Amino acid sequence: MMPESYIQELFAERIGGRHYGRSTAIYKFERIKRAKRAALAANPGASLIDLGVGEPDDMAFPEIVEELCREARRPENRGYADNGDGLLKAAAARYLDRVCGVPGIDPDAEIVHSIGSKAALSILPAALVNPGDVVLMTTPGYPIFGTHARYYGGQVHPLPLLPERHFLPDLESLPADVLARAKVLVLNYPNNPTGASATPEFFARVVDTAQRRRWVVIHDAAYAALVFDGRPLSFLATPGAKDVGIELHSCSKSFNMTGWRCGFVAGNRLLVQAYADVKDNTDSGQFLAIQHAAAYGLDHPEITAAIAAKYSRRMSALVATLQQAGFQARKPQGSFFLYVPAPRAARQPDGSRIDFPNAEAAADWLIRELLISTVPWDDAGACLRFSVTFAAPDPAAECRVLADLDSRLARVEFEF
Repeated sequence: MMPESYIQELFAERIGGRHYGRSTAIYKFERIKRAKRAALAANPGASLIDLGVGEPDDMAFPEIVEELCREARRPENRGYADNGDGLLKAAAARYLDRVCGVPGIDPDAEIVHSIGSKAALSILPAALVNPGDVVLMTTPGYPIFGTHARYYGGQVHPLPLLPERHFLPDLESLPADVLARAKVLVLNYPNNPTGASATPEFFARVVDTAQRRRWVVIHDAAYAALVFDGRPLSFLATPGAKDVGIELHSCSKSFNMTGWRCGFVAGNRLLVQAYADVKDNTDSGQFLAIQHAAAYGLDHPEITAAIAAKYSRRMSALVATLQQAGFQARKPQGSFFLYVPAPRAARQPDGSRIDFPNAEAAADWLIRELLISTVPWDDAGACLRFSVTFAAPDPAAECRVLADLDSRLARVEFEF
């Protein structure tokens, strides 16, 4: 056995210090990948219905790809983009006005591009979080801002998302010591993983609370354009929102540009400037050809409307299928996620009963026994997240996938 390297002693405490790399814990999504591989190995020739995918199942539309090709051929786009040129900023301002009902955004002072929302959420804590500061984050939720806040010595206070509150956080029942140190509130609607949507009334309460408590509000609007009825609800459309916060938009979900890594940050000009300053010392900007292709998409919201219509069609069919099997499923107002209580047990054809102590156990059983992949969440009650981004090239294929799902679920009787 080789002696331990001195490098083991040099890791930063924020990632585990001398214990880094020694944990036997397995990340949730890695466990799911391993379970899927094991299920397919145990059932040669069988197909797995993957309802756990968290990204679009289709490519960017051909016209966006063509725009990328045209822009990539321009020699003036070859260099470092830094904080971007004016083309994407102007398109983003038009998009916020026309699509989201947010007029009057200054593209030069109130918008900066991002290399995707994940990158923006990892950069912003450097501009806001000091040791001991508290960040308020919904749970379950996307953890990136909280992870980096902890890197800077901050603390994360979870706000549970519960069905009785329509998956909106309770901002009025925070402990006094949390209130005294809270600085940032991070929201995400339509929400990952619950699929829940915010309301204008809720956003108005957020603005009022932020003003009273002196909070910064960061709204991750990555799924905002994927609504099934009406126009997207932007936090920035709320009176006073620009006084307290910013909003993050992404092209990954809205335009099937997941791997392209492009979006934008908009809102309070001082916060946008701080983000841009830290970003300028973090990256050299996204390739201008990608930014310009994203600008094309923002000027063609009918692309997103077509994507959302597909997800709406699939969601209606998925909800009906799950309800037939006993799941308490209700169609959300947007996103491509469906969040339902996990079954507590399953009774098999031979009469045997399998108990599920939590959502993780239920998800593992579904993969192993029925070759159905979902994502479990036990953060605020045992729930499963289904996604309608399963692989299916056309409506007929969608019907075949969901008919297969119905057949597999019908093999057992679930208890809730």
